[in-house]
Amino acid sequence: MSLHKLIQELRENNGSKIVLLVADGLGGLPMDPGGKTELESAHTPNLDDLVRDGVCGLSTPVLPGIAPGSGPGHLALFGYDPLEWRIGRGILEALGINFPVGPNDVAIRGNFCTVDASGKITDRRAGRPSTEKCIEVCAKLKSIKIPGAEIFVEPVKEHRFVLVIRAEGLGDAVNDTDPQAVGVKPLVAKGADAPSQKTADLANAFLAQAAKLLAGEQGINMATLRGFAKNPAIPTFKDIYGLNALALAVYPMYRGLARLVNMEIGDAGSTLDDQVEALTKAWNDYDFFFLHFKYTDSTGEDGNFPGKVEMIEKLDGAIPKIRALKPDVFLVTGDHSTPSKLKSHSWHPVPTILQASTCRTDRVHEFGESQCLAGGLGQFEAKYLMSMAMAHAGRLGKYGA
Repeated sequence: MSLHKLIQELRENNGSKIVLLVADGLGGLPMDPGGKTELESAHTPNLDDLVRDGVCGLSTPVLPGIAPGSGPGHLALFGYDPLEWRIGRGILEALGINFPVGPNDVAIRGNFCTVDASGKITDRRAGRPSTEKCIEVCAKLKSIKIPGAEIFVEPVKEHRFVLVIRAEGLGDAVNDTDPQAVGVKPLVAKGADAPSQKTADLANAFLAQAAKLLAGEQGINMATLRGFAKNPAIPTFKDIYGLNALALAVYPMYRGLARLVNMEIGDAGSTLDDQVEALTKAWNDYDFFFLHFKYTDSTGEDGNFPGKVEMIEKLDGAIPKIRALKPDVFLVTGDHSTPSKLKSHSWHPVPTILQASTCRTDRVHEFGESQCLAGGLGQFEAKYLMSMAMAHAGRLGKYGA
């Protein structure tokens, strides 16, 4: 029996409420051996109080040694096995902006970038342009026409956009054209089979036209493509857990992740304070609340150790307002680690707190990677976090006689 079927068999409705607060890329590393991580360096009195009242540990998003993307990291936190459900980033970005992805569509996440005169990438994110600039450049790319296909270009946020290719017989087994490095040229898209090669050919044709249109732009003069994906059939969050779930996320991709599993998408505003205010207003209408905080990840990707510390402290400031609502289960974790030292996602297990009146507290008094190593949750696969949350919320009955 699968975990999902077991939960469906055992689940009970008792009116309890669960809050999952995801600090994207929360885990980190010390910059020097023997030093402190970003989380351990931050002043976090509220998270420390939470961990003293709860139990902590380290979650592994996929498997030991595997650095996950945000998609598999979040799916695991939602209780979906990320090895079973491989969801391309393109579909998440498209769903995040509520683009109606059809059965003949392949959705692709686009990144604006900067290349030098030889075509080598000098900045993978084009200096993180404003969203207004992204909208302006996308309007220019909407003029691209390719015989045999419909092309849709939609802005997302900052350097991100969505490309949707619509045609008969497309596949999505196509490599990313983003080489994930500077000093090299973007990769050529190639398909693993005939339908996917058709998609790759259309994508390469798009990029060739985009390069000509963007040649005169400052900063943004090229694009790369990632996460080619068709729309998958995935069991809904409510079907599995019986929970009415609300997602409060500022960035479109994370709204897309929530929409993928059929959570309702709330108006999260633009700041963490806005999200907490929206949570308060919606408190009586839902059982489960997913809040996403991006900036612990983006500062880590930029290699900004002090900036990530600052963002963790900002997150800490929101904890009392959430606790004041008295959730039956309060979870704080990340979808993966993004150490400033590495400037990228990493394989390191992620610090996690589970606070509930039903938890068996441990001796950890501060929230950090080293401390969580001694926590009562131990090291566990993130896909089991939801079953633990359901149990602590009194929502799972006994298995067997």
